[in-house]
Amino acid sequence: MDLRFGIIGSGSWATALVKVLSDNGHNLNWWIRNQDIIDHINKWGHNPHYLSMASLDAGKLKMTKEISEVIQASDVLVIAVPSAFVVEVFKPISAKDLKGKKILSAVKGILPDKNVLLNVFFENEYSIPLEDYFAVLGPCHAEEVAAEKLSYLTFSGKDVDHSAKIASYFKRYYINTIINNDIIGVQYAAVLKNIYALGAGMAHGLDYGDNFLSVYIANSADEMAGFLKKAGIEHIEVGVHDEDPVNHIKTSNYAASVYLGDLLVTCYSLFSRNRTFGNMIGKGYSVQAALLEMNMVAEGYNAAKCMFNINQQFMAEMPIAESIYNILWQKVKASEGFKQIEKVLV
Repeated sequence: MDLRFGIIGSGSWATALVKVLSDNGHNLNWWIRNQDIIDHINKWGHNPHYLSMASLDAGKLKMTKEISEVIQASDVLVIAVPSAFVVEVFKPISAKDLKGKKILSAVKGILPDKNVLLNVFFENEYSIPLEDYFAVLGPCHAEEVAAEKLSYLTFSGKDVDHSAKIASYFKRYYINTIINNDIIGVQYAAVLKNIYALGAGMAHGLDYGDNFLSVYIANSADEMAGFLKKAGIEHIEVGVHDEDPVNHIKTSNYAASVYLGDLLVTCYSLFSRNRTFGNMIGKGYSVQAALLEMNMVAEGYNAAKCMFNINQQFMAEMPIAESIYNILWQKVKASEGFKQIEKVLV
């Protein structure tokens, strides 16, 4: 049976995923909060606010302001709103509405105030078991998807067969898909890479050079791996693989795209909103001024505080992430925070 997809959100990442699915000939249900955007897409075939260069086949898109309509008409719900807005978006929805639905998270953040990954929220509030929860992750910037530059998407879930089935709907000549079963680890990695990318932007804004940035990112990668180990995540050793005895394909490890690859592109790419946000802080913008200047949400801002709180449980050594938290949330000057970071780099 063919899966029916519903997209929740209308930002750049949501629009990119809509493009991929509709390019593959699939009809979609799409929740968009603003009727003006719906009208514009119907008339002109592109999102006026995000990825406006991406051509969308409006004939394959059933767009509505009513989220309940999208949920009712879909088997797989792709959640592509910023983490800070998830609770508000789903407030009118009951557990009964979501019964039997598969959740595909395209959220790369932690829910603020709750300090939990999205799967925990859906399990606690809507009784969605982890077996019905999946995540789609990068390294993959929406702008390059829109430009049809070859990108890799990782689909993670405990149910590997269903992960592969969902992934098959996204595979295209400019999208390669990878299957992964580390549903908790990939989400934490996606959160942490945004924090470190903020720091990479700060370093650029503070006029550090490429030599320093390479050392900073290498140490950030090591710090991330240390946290993942403390959180009980396996298969993060670089150079160590298991091998499928049938098709002889190596399993992914920490050097794979969804962990180290996503960290690298988010720290280096000019498309990275977290790097852009951090660059403003490094150049002397206040946090509030940078937030007002950004047209899109930088997930690393809230994530820095959330991960600081979460790490009180795991007690991993995270001096880089803690310094970024202090700069963003404790009013430490970026220059002073990076003097502390300099001391811990090896």
